[in-house]
Amino acid sequence: MVMIIAEAGVNHNGDRQMALDLVRVAAESGADAVKFQTFNAERLAALSAPKARYQQQTTDSLETQLAMLKRLELPEAWHRELQDYAASLGIVFVSTAFDTQSLAFLQSLDLPFYKVPSGEITNGPLLLAFARTGKDLIISTGMSTLAEVEQSLAVVAYGYCHEGDPDSLENVLRFWSTESARKAILDKVTLLHCTSQYPAPMHEVNLKAMETLAGAFGLPVGYSDHTEGTVVPVAAAARGAVVIEKHFTLSRNLPGPDHLASLEPEELAEMVRQVRAVELALGDGVKRPQPTEWDTRQAARQQVVFLRPVKKGEVIEREALSTARCGRGRVPMELWDLVGTVAIRDFEAGEVAE
Repeated sequence: MVMIIAEAGVNHNGDRQMALDLVRVAAESGADAVKFQTFNAERLAALSAPKARYQQQTTDSLETQLAMLKRLELPEAWHRELQDYAASLGIVFVSTAFDTQSLAFLQSLDLPFYKVPSGEITNGPLLLAFARTGKDLIISTGMSTLAEVEQSLAVVAYGYCHEGDPDSLENVLRFWSTESARKAILDKVTLLHCTSQYPAPMHEVNLKAMETLAGAFGLPVGYSDHTEGTVVPVAAAARGAVVIEKHFTLSRNLPGPDHLASLEPEELAEMVRQVRAVELALGDGVKRPQPTEWDTRQAARQQVVFLRPVKKGEVIEREALSTARCGRGRVPMELWDLVGTVAIRDFEAGEVAE
């Protein structure tokens, strides 16, 4: 079953009630999990850090990235309340940590898994800390080369299997070349293909990269979507994504960097319905008549019939036979077997050949 993560992210705008409303909307949509982002702005961004172009377009262009992030922090005091509220609604609460201290705090909440954001895929110390939790990891690969993805997996594998820090990157890569390293991540790590633009243009989605990731590392692969609408995440599910992550908001008219590239509540619910429909439609891959096809099969397929009267004892010629829908009798594949045989009784024109 596809895990659908409704990505609230920073779309709470620093408002506690809005955060609670996002949990409710995610649960009502039928998503499996609702995800926020946990960070300390001062630890995450320097005063000189620039905004991305999309952030400049969706927020005050004169505001620094640090100031923007400060407004969008999810206070630690809200986490337990959000988690309990999510549990009461039957949806899983998770959050993404962007620094080791935030990750340490999330560990106190005993989350079922952790999500590594695309921007941290080259952050070796943080990747090591994620692995040290021992929990399953979902690693987003936006902005990454295949080599960077592999290096991140090497660090994660090292973290799962070793207690101390590595002496060098070379030691990490040496361990990565062992069978133990590969086994360490097989049942623990899921990769998400992603295009880190908000919104992501269709011609840069590159869904086929999902197969590239799966083939390169033998891991389950999903998709983190930043496109407008629902067609791409649904298509990703049809291509075998095991996780779908999608940003959502209470309204795209709200101020903030991510609202414009997010689904509104009704759209999120419709995306979940569409993904679930695709899951049903994918089936098990075995080619066979389905239960509802048998009646149609009987009505739609033709059988062998006589074109003209044939007497008992007469040798049946090809010109005496044709096919028509009868609902019973010999299948047309057996028509040639009748040619040259002797009629066992009289047959009228249009009668089913026995």
